[in-house]
Amino acid sequence: MSDIQTYNVAVVGATGAVGQKILETLETKNFPIKQIKLLSSSRSAGTKIKFKDDIIVVEEAKPESFEDIDIALFSAGGSVSKALAPEAVKRGVVVVDNTSAYRMDETVPLVVPEVNEADIKQHNGIIANPNCSTIQMVAALKPIQENFGLNRVIVSTYQAVSGAGAEAVEELKDQAQAFLNGEDLHSELLPVKNEAEHYPIAFNALPQIDVFQDNGYTFEEMKMINETKKILHTATLPVAATCVRLPFFTSHAESIYVEVEDETSVLDIQDILKRAPGITLKDNPEKQEYPTPLDAAGKSAVFVGRIRKDLDHSKGYHMWVVSDNLLKGAAWNSVQIAESLIKNGWL
Repeated sequence: MSDIQTYNVAVVGATGAVGQKILETLETKNFPIKQIKLLSSSRSAGTKIKFKDDIIVVEEAKPESFEDIDIALFSAGGSVSKALAPEAVKRGVVVVDNTSAYRMDETVPLVVPEVNEADIKQHNGIIANPNCSTIQMVAALKPIQENFGLNRVIVSTYQAVSGAGAEAVEELKDQAQAFLNGEDLHSELLPVKNEAEHYPIAFNALPQIDVFQDNGYTFEEMKMINETKKILHTATLPVAATCVRLPFFTSHAESIYVEVEDETSVLDIQDILKRAPGITLKDNPEKQEYPTPLDAAGKSAVFVGRIRKDLDHSKGYHMWVVSDNLLKGAAWNSVQIAESLIKNGWL
């Protein structure tokens, strides 16, 4: 008989793109599950989903759904998390929330396990999973911060349409096919169901992800700025971001510029990243080796390449960071947090 302790797990938003990836990750990583409950909106309730060898019927998420649950993985939108996460906590559940609802709450740890795992133990029932683009950036920044210090970060992102959900993926497919069929996509804003209007994405680049704030930055950009400071425990670190949506399906790419405190070299930075947890270094310009979104798709690592010294700033360095936004950027990071809860006795 196995002496491995198992847990009752609920997945909220089980029919969505991230929810599906969470289920896939729980299965492939052999998470110690006693029973699993799949929850969704009333609209998706009744859907049947295969998990391991079982067919499970998705139930509507309600407060009473969390009775006898140990860990709940939420990925069903901020309003759902706001309404139901406290109800789950009242029933003794530890919630790992993949929405932006609690990320900047001072009482809620915001965690990337390779970066700030110890913050998990400070939880009061809820742990927040960071924004997908933030996760991969801080995973690459943390080893640099620890070894050489950080004085400044500037990032430009190139983000896959899957970050906007399954409907955005279908929209790209439809628009690309229409364009190849000779149809005019036009250049004006398009009305999109359940979303703000936006320009066509096929064969295009949209320098807007989420809504604009009063300061001219988008909400996505402000998430990257504020979350990075919270995760790295550096409230005064200068961080600037420009987030762009591009017409590919999976993985976000980022061009990151950092200014470090201490003198270092490209070789030193490559060496520490090569040994950093969760990082795969792919950086050999002579052989044209660097990570791409296709490389990262379906993999749980954060890939780093094209590390080079700035030509004008003696302590400035550039790098290229790529990761699967649905895995490390969402599902895998959530499951890692749950694993850390168990491993460290913080449940």
